[in-house]
Amino acid sequence: MTAPSTFETRIERPVRARLPARAAGPVLFVLKHAWACLFAGLILIAVIVTKAVWSSDWPINRYDALFGFALAMQVAMLVFKLETWQEAKVIALFHLTGTAMEWFKVSAGSWAYPEDAIFMILGVPMFSGFMYASVGSYIARVIRLFDLRFTPYPPFWMTVVLAVAIYVNFFAHHFVPDIRLLLFAATAVLFWRTRVVFELGRTYAIPLPLAVLFASFFLWIAENVGTLTGTWVYAGSAAFEMTSFSKMGSWYLLLYVAFVTVTVVERSPLDIKRSRATPSRR
Repeated sequence: MTAPSTFETRIERPVRARLPARAAGPVLFVLKHAWACLFAGLILIAVIVTKAVWSSDWPINRYDALFGFALAMQVAMLVFKLETWQEAKVIALFHLTGTAMEWFKVSAGSWAYPEDAIFMILGVPMFSGFMYASVGSYIARVIRLFDLRFTPYPPFWMTVVLAVAIYVNFFAHHFVPDIRLLLFAATAVLFWRTRVVFELGRTYAIPLPLAVLFASFFLWIAENVGTLTGTWVYAGSAAFEMTSFSKMGSWYLLLYVAFVTVTVVERSPLDIKRSRATPSRR
């Protein structure tokens, strides 16, 4: 039997004790998502605050300060056990794949980072990898907080092939025809029966593609924070210009890459052939 989580002891139990069952469910749904977004939310706040207060005369570049803040946050979340080491593995893996894509996209001229930084490699400030890591952090944390189950789950190898194809297409479409429409269709075909199942007073089941679509919308909003603060600039767009709505499609596909990355490390929530992939639970 696992020990109660920090959220359960400090937030969930008091909420359930003080609110009627009918009201506690929706409140906890929002609070759990907010708690799962802790790392991403703090980075987003840091982007907004630093843009509002930073001066070019200061001895530290804004991008370097964001890198230091993100690094300190990652360490703090592990020290204070707000994140498990298993989740940290997922975050590190997605951090690496995200940074590799950033290097390629910046070199290809898809977008650029207009400010200077010491901690910058190939035109990409090192804090950018933490933005991808925050997506992996959210997925890993929301699975744990809600004790999510994905049922029925398609053959695992197929999901890996799809994730690799999506990731490769982010690079390959610069040289060969873009197959993202085919990839959109593939996500629907492969996961059309898969439901995200969780309990919050009663059992809920949401189609996985619909859950990913909702999440991609909020990521598109978060990305607009980056463009509207001038933190990065897309090719053909002016600084502080709103991000194209089509970018939501990119996030939709990238979320599948992030999700499969999580399942490479942790498969216990997956219902494969009507049974858990592993019998143990956290």
